Amino acid sequence: MKLRELEKYNPITIQCHDNPDADALASGFGLYTYFAEKGKDVRLLYAGSNRIQKKNLLLMIEKLGIPVVYLEDATESVEGLLITVDCQYGAGNVTGLTADEVAIIDHHQPEVSIPLMEVRSNLGSCATLVWSMMKEEGFSFTGKEKLGTALYYGLFADTNQFAEIYNPLDRDMRDALPCEKSLIHRFRNSNLSRHELEIAGLALIKHIYNEDYRYAIIKANPCDPNLLGLISDFLLQVDGVDTCVVYNELKDGIKFSVRSCVKEVRANELAAYLADSLGSGGGHKEKAGGVLRKSKLYEKHPLIQTEIYFSEKLNEYYDNCLIIDAKAYQIDITDMKAYLKKDNPEGYMAVGEILPIGTPIIIRTWQGDLERIVEDDLILVIGLRGEVYPMKSAKFLEEYRALEMQYVMDSSLVKAEYAPTIHNKLDGRTMELMRYAKVCIPKEETHIHAKELTRMVKVFSIYDSEKYQLGKPGDFLAVRCNDRQDIFVVERDIFFMSYEEM
Repeated sequence: MKLRELEKYNPITIQCHDNPDADALASGFGLYTYFAEKGKDVRLLYAGSNRIQKKNLLLMIEKLGIPVVYLEDATESVEGLLITVDCQYGAGNVTGLTADEVAIIDHHQPEVSIPLMEVRSNLGSCATLVWSMMKEEGFSFTGKEKLGTALYYGLFADTNQFAEIYNPLDRDMRDALPCEKSLIHRFRNSNLSRHELEIAGLALIKHIYNEDYRYAIIKANPCDPNLLGLISDFLLQVDGVDTCVVYNELKDGIKFSVRSCVKEVRANELAAYLADSLGSGGGHKEKAGGVLRKSKLYEKHPLIQTEIYFSEKLNEYYDNCLIIDAKAYQIDITDMKAYLKKDNPEGYMAVGEILPIGTPIIIRTWQGDLERIVEDDLILVIGLRGEVYPMKSAKFLEEYRALEMQYVMDSSLVKAEYAPTIHNKLDGRTMELMRYAKVCIPKEETHIHAKELTRMVKVFSIYDSEKYQLGKPGDFLAVRCNDRQDIFVVERDIFFMSYEEM
């Protein structure tokens, strides 16, 4: 669904969920601004049994001029179009209003199905979805600092202060919006009440600790998700605790926060592992979080206690993982088969031809961010799903034939999840990698030894000793035929598209 499809309606009512949070208010404010500029008769409201009371939200409404009103009469019939934002019409967290037409804009798991709906559950906030939809219509955020600050804070609050961002669109919005950072600091520092301070204190009194794997688990009473992060941050400062999980149980789900201070465990990857197929999880390598759906948890694990679930999953995670430091690892290829790389065209970019040598950059891909300094021999190779592999030019010329023609990703092979970009850390500008990419073809002599994984593997490659490549059962562990230390992981679907057995 596109916002332009909704422009035929008038009037338009935008409804946040009951007890709206910062993301709901920001998303609603974004839609309100968009339709107001289109000359529509538009209003923003919420209903439910309680008015907004949290100090940071009241400050947000006041300082940013968010025109939200509380609807006392929930029997009111809405004329024109009703848009539920950050929630879904008919769901339990939003008061049902009678309306002529209904649309849904949300980032949670789909609960209903109606003709007019845009639901993207892979985004960290509904604010990101609204920003993306407005941007797609050519809406300019220039000079709109109050709106930018609202959307920024919506993402900030819904992702535990950006610790749980795992979609590149979330990062794109965070980096692009005009924002009054002083107000963000004020909202953040008004977020904790004395009651929440008591919740944190009580939670820290009792914890589960595993001495072998140096992890801790804490249960907190129901609270704002940001409080889970605060407890996690404090817990990680304890000597002997390398990773921790802090959680609380809500009506229909279990919210959890994950922290790690060791390079062998990325918090975002551990959060996704803990969520498994029962919810969602992600974030940054040091700070992350997620949610478990109670219905799915108890369907798969009837009557299990939550702390037992987390403890068993953590033990499973550590027990079933092999860590490889490629620089020192002596790989045995006797049980590995030889594979030849297929001649699928890939993309490449010589970064030093586009940006000055020495420029610090962030390479943003669907797999995450890579930070590099531009060198004259830095080559970025673009894989079949839009993944990016940095390498030295000498290595590149050994393995590829470079062609002087524009690279266009072959959508018949696979659809890229996100078109990779380069962010210049000096001037803040963003470049689309595909605009500068040329074609390269793997050389016929390029082959590897590889085997399918039956357990989880983390590989610290010879190119990066701080960030591991994660291999899951079904993926492939590989090593180049001409360099036994060049060990790497290839995801299963990419492997079969890229290699064939010799």
